[in-house]
Amino acid sequence: MANQSDNPNCPNASIYTIRPGDTLYNLSRRFEITLDEILNANPDIDPNNLKAGQKICIPVEEISGKCPTGFLYTVILGDTFFSIARRFNVSIDALTSANPGVNPNQLQIGQELCIPAATPPVRPCPGRFYTVQAGETFTSIAKKFGYTLDALLIANPGIESKELRAGQEICLPPAPGAGPVSCPGGSIYIVKPGETLFIISQKYGTPLNELIAANPQIEDPNQLEAGLPICIPG
Repeated sequence: MANQSDNPNCPNASIYTIRPGDTLYNLSRRFEITLDEILNANPDIDPNNLKAGQKICIPVEEISGKCPTGFLYTVILGDTFFSIARRFNVSIDALTSANPGVNPNQLQIGQELCIPAATPPVRPCPGRFYTVQAGETFTSIAKKFGYTLDALLIANPGIESKELRAGQEICLPPAPGAGPVSCPGGSIYIVKPGETLFIISQKYGTPLNELIAANPQIEDPNQLEAGLPICIPG
């Protein structure tokens, strides 16, 4: 939430707290000011390295925008209300209420939606959280910290690897290479909704009995939970 500032470092302006997905460009459009005005009011910030929770000055006396309780999101190819709600962990009803006048069945690329989420969703993380920087991918983050890509994906179920955004928080496992599933010589696979071991065995051309043997932790091969990591034997 943004509040009127009494801070001498932010005179005649308002303090704004950066939310996931925010960029200076989006903020300039949201508050109808120029990029230069924001940069001049915040000479010490790195515009390419905004972090969720960071406070900056917005050089307007009163902040009012299309999304006062959340943040703006720009629709990309393939987006639906369902996929956006799932990505940001909000309900369809909350997303619909935050965007009156928007037809959920006629989203357009480049259209701006209000995501009614002031803070990132709370989720368990056995290690620590990391804020994604501009241009980073799961692959580059895995290299940066010495993790395997599989271990990083396992620690972040539900986050699409191709949809990382600057300011988004992801979970780093306790130690590089750590993972909850032992899979020597094979690869880790994240179960998708509706899948069974039989379906996955057909998908990868792996005999069902070998897939079952590689995953002794699974009690019922016909009832897999979406997001569950399993071993695909080599």
